[in-house]
Amino acid sequence: MADAEKKTEAALLKEKLAAKKPSGALSLDKEIIEKADEFCEGYKTFMTTSKVEREAVRTAQKLAVEHGFTEYDPSADYKPGDKVYVVNRGKNIGLAVIGKNGTKNGVRLVIAHIDSPRLDLKPNPVYEAGDLAMFKTHYYGGIKKYQWTCVPLALHGRIVRLDGEYIDVCVGEDENEPCFVVSDLLPHLDREQAAKPMSKAILGENLNVLIGSRPFNKDKESEQVKLNILNILFEKYGITESDFLSAELDLVPAYKPRDIGFDRSLIGAYGHDDKVCAYPGVMAALDVDTPESTVITFLCDKEEIGSDGNTGMQSTFLNTFIEDLAEADGMKLRHVLAKSTCLSADVNAAFDPTYASAFEERNSSYLNGGVIITKYTGSGGKYDTSDASAEYMGRIRKMLEDKQILWQTGELGKVDGGGGGTIAKYVANYNVDVVDLGVPVLSMHAPFEVVSKVDVYMAYLAFAAFFEN
Repeated sequence: MADAEKKTEAALLKEKLAAKKPSGALSLDKEIIEKADEFCEGYKTFMTTSKVEREAVRTAQKLAVEHGFTEYDPSADYKPGDKVYVVNRGKNIGLAVIGKNGTKNGVRLVIAHIDSPRLDLKPNPVYEAGDLAMFKTHYYGGIKKYQWTCVPLALHGRIVRLDGEYIDVCVGEDENEPCFVVSDLLPHLDREQAAKPMSKAILGENLNVLIGSRPFNKDKESEQVKLNILNILFEKYGITESDFLSAELDLVPAYKPRDIGFDRSLIGAYGHDDKVCAYPGVMAALDVDTPESTVITFLCDKEEIGSDGNTGMQSTFLNTFIEDLAEADGMKLRHVLAKSTCLSADVNAAFDPTYASAFEERNSSYLNGGVIITKYTGSGGKYDTSDASAEYMGRIRKMLEDKQILWQTGELGKVDGGGGGTIAKYVANYNVDVVDLGVPVLSMHAPFEVVSKVDVYMAYLAFAAFFEN
């Protein structure tokens, strides 16, 4: 008797109509898993060299040039297959491959952000207290402040001196370099601190970073430890204390990306959100040949603090670039945007069984479940979000199924549990079809986040398929 004849009528109907529960990595051949592992070696290298925006742009630009991309010239004539890049203020980069139809049928956009939560230095950061030299910081983005104490930190960024010369700084990543740290209270004396809510146990003004403890000399001068630090900085970089006023300096975890688990299936690192989508987006643009429509991978800044500013997604920079491409094709920007489609390449929260009560299991994403489509983000009653249309969801779903890409869908936790947003709503305001598609992340916004290698690779396959679609 055939297997189908053994099944009941109800079983056959259920097989036909009910949604199939995603099988995750169980459905993947060993060859695919090996490709995922190999792809993620490149991702770990990218993460090591791209902890802040300027570094991510420089790394992406270097990769682009190595793959034949040239700097975009608005006055030049480009033909299908030509590869160009544009950089905005060192914090945005767009990688474009000219399509056979140019912009006439719209452009295909993959947009990821390259900023991550961190500690920024205040304009007047250096001070001395208790015979210790310290930095004052202002945290950037949504963090759990208590997670940032007793963590080895590295200093990244740029200082612009009064004479106009700039100095790029990176201290603390090499194990032979010094690192920095925010201290915390010992458990023997934290009775008062421990009684406070978690959100108030560590105050923002107490995220002070230890940077030194030795005095300059034995002269009877005040703040000798601070003076010693200022002297070290002057000798190394030629800067004075006033130069901090024209600096962008960030303190980030000094961790390097590490494989996690006996099976090495996961990656732990600082800044997965959202470089775990940025890198696959860059690689998809580098690997595309001559697409039907022009494709663009765009890396933006300031997403973690609202996408404002001239390097955030609310800037006109990307629109201006697309407008240049459109005018070269004799098209108007509004007509190109109306036909364009976008994947907002951003992460979602992976289901955490330790904190299962924060999630709605039927509508959560899971590590090793593949790339995740997030139809809407926002909070509460879908406030502050772009809600992708049924038509566009159907198009992306079909693309993933046709290419046999492992995928899942989900929300950001329970309806009234909190919320968050992405750049999708700003893209939607341009009259562009857009949906969030990215990688599930465990411990999101922590100094050490976790992702699945399989999911990272599936993001690359999804972006590559989108550019072909």
